[in-house]
Amino acid sequence: ITEVDELRASRNSLSKQIGKLMGQGLKEEAEKVKAQVAENADTLSSLEVIRKELDEKVTEIMMQIPNIIDSSVPIGKDDSENVELEKYGEPFVPEFDIPYHIDIMKTFSGVDLESSAKVAGQGFYYMMGDIARLHSALLSYARDFMIDQGFTYCIPPYMIRSDVVQGVMSFAEMDAMMYKIEGEDLYLIGTSEHSMIGKYIDSIVQEETLPHTLTSYSPCFRKEKGAHGIEERGVYRIHQFEKQEMVVLCMPEESMEWYDKLWRNTVAYFRTLDIPVRTLECCSGDLADLKVKSVDIEAWSPRQKKYFEVGSCSNLGDAQARRLKIRRNGDSGKGFVHTLNNTVVAPPRMLIAFLENNLNADGSVNIPEALR
Repeated sequence: ITEVDELRASRNSLSKQIGKLMGQGLKEEAEKVKAQVAENADTLSSLEVIRKELDEKVTEIMMQIPNIIDSSVPIGKDDSENVELEKYGEPFVPEFDIPYHIDIMKTFSGVDLESSAKVAGQGFYYMMGDIARLHSALLSYARDFMIDQGFTYCIPPYMIRSDVVQGVMSFAEMDAMMYKIEGEDLYLIGTSEHSMIGKYIDSIVQEETLPHTLTSYSPCFRKEKGAHGIEERGVYRIHQFEKQEMVVLCMPEESMEWYDKLWRNTVAYFRTLDIPVRTLECCSGDLADLKVKSVDIEAWSPRQKKYFEVGSCSNLGDAQARRLKIRRNGDSGKGFVHTLNNTVVAPPRMLIAFLENNLNADGSVNIPEALR
């Protein structure tokens, strides 16, 4: 950079000399200076190429540096060392056997995995009839529930460019999750959080407008690489699903307060549907690279007699804001915003908990008052 700057300054100085020499009729001396300017131009051009390569290398290295986790995060090697925080509602196991969730859905002619496998392969589904209506009702209720909490409803783009992808997630996550559109600089979103944060790319947010609280609906598309156990068959882990999300942009000193508000919203949503849940804090080894702190919300499965993940709440500090250049300006000066996200509900996975917790011995399913 110093060498480039010096060459540019020299070029400007020499260009002025040429004008003076020509004015004095010293054409031969002027030609010598012109030759020096041309030589400097060649050097400058080659240095600019090297500088661009180095800039890209520095950026690539910086993108691989993880965030600094909050001091309250428990230390652990992987998700087996996550820490249970609190349970909400009493886990209940009925006296009758609860069928596998796909079998419950099939009693209502509510799912067709055989046809979807022919049409799109494994990891997709046709949802039908009352089960499809229930699926949509849970999303509509989640939308209205979050609007009642003061969030602005949004339907975002379902595809985003590579600069947004690189701004919201690590390279490893991107490779494991994202589907790329062939021949275009576009990716299918894995969650609307990515599209929603991307809305603010390369912008300055005025401090007095913060916080920005948004709740977004979208379909989500994920590769879901790797093999999974029997409880992850059916509609637990799939390539396509729908989700209601919440996203917050706020002042740095307010992000932990918003973090607590966000995960409590999900707990409250599930409890209005009479589904027992618990919160599980992610240990250091289970935190994605950009996260400062994260908690999973898990729902009770009477059939498995254990909890399973139905959502995740994360505080990413200023990591996404730095990558995407989302700055703030106001009385406290300049800097970056903090970004947070949390799942309100993500059916059809959530349908597993809903059906199991509301199933009766005769095979009928109770509809909680909140959905009526």
